[in-house]
Amino acid sequence: MSRDRTLTLLLPAWSVFGRQALSPELAAAFGRADAEPAGEAGIEAQLSRVFSIVPVRWSAAALTRQAEVGDAVGAAWLRADPAHVRPDINGARLLGIGERLGLDDADVEALLPALKPVFGDAGFELDAPSPAHWYLRLPREAKLPAFSAPDDAIGADLFEHQPDGPEGRRWRALLNEAQIVLHNHPWNARRAERGLVPVNSLWLWGGGVLPTTVRGDVARCASDDDLACSLVRLAGGDAGRLPASFADMQLADGSTLFDLRRTRDLAALHRDWLLPVLCAVGEGRCASATIDTADGGRLVLRSGQRWRFWRKPWSIPVAMDAD
Repeated sequence: MSRDRTLTLLLPAWSVFGRQALSPELAAAFGRADAEPAGEAGIEAQLSRVFSIVPVRWSAAALTRQAEVGDAVGAAWLRADPAHVRPDINGARLLGIGERLGLDDADVEALLPALKPVFGDAGFELDAPSPAHWYLRLPREAKLPAFSAPDDAIGADLFEHQPDGPEGRRWRALLNEAQIVLHNHPWNARRAERGLVPVNSLWLWGGGVLPTTVRGDVARCASDDDLACSLVRLAGGDAGRLPASFADMQLADGSTLFDLRRTRDLAALHRDWLLPVLCAVGEGRCASATIDTADGGRLVLRSGQRWRFWRKPWSIPVAMDAD
């Protein structure tokens, strides 16, 4: 057995799978696993169980900016990613953001100059180190309201994700100005001609300053989430995109993090990840595998647990299963 080879799988909250059920094999294995004390729910809390971040209040925008550009020190940052919002009878919904919009350098060259004055007049500098990742540079002491992360808001009614308070009103006004500029911009007609949705809004999120330190025992990370990859790199590890399945990832010594938080198909999760991971643990190809869900649940799988025949099969707790 490779005693220093461990795996951590980050999963979404069990509730996102609706009434899908665990397979009998996994239910039995989870029932025999070691259940860790429940942690806090939420994406930030989940990542904080893997990484130690000082100060505890941290900024996704500053972290990804530092990883991408390396100039995050000395300022506050806010992600202002290009987005597609669709009105409906009840308001509007966020249907796409960043990479999901099929953006390229031509989009940046067309849209960014029109938007810069909107924020520049307020004292904020807007730039785009990549077509999908746009940033606002703010004074370090800037007071920011709470903004929702894209994964929390995608598909939701935007009214539920508006920033509150006096500072929130200021940012709502700036966002309205930006939406008017984008709505009237001729570039979106050209995008439509190519079968692409318009970039008709920006999504503001992840505001704050760079933490003093980021530590973690993760040697490598497979994730499609820029924040998780940034944390791994800042902690001294390697990061790459998530493969299609566990079989496509060559195991290496040390700790490997698999970020599966965007998965919504439990059958595919069983087939491509959980069952192969269970097999790897059972065969001794890794010492342990921790299953960490966004609702705070944690289970640790180890090979010797297969002898716990008296344990009942595990099932998704009712409180987590409620939608």
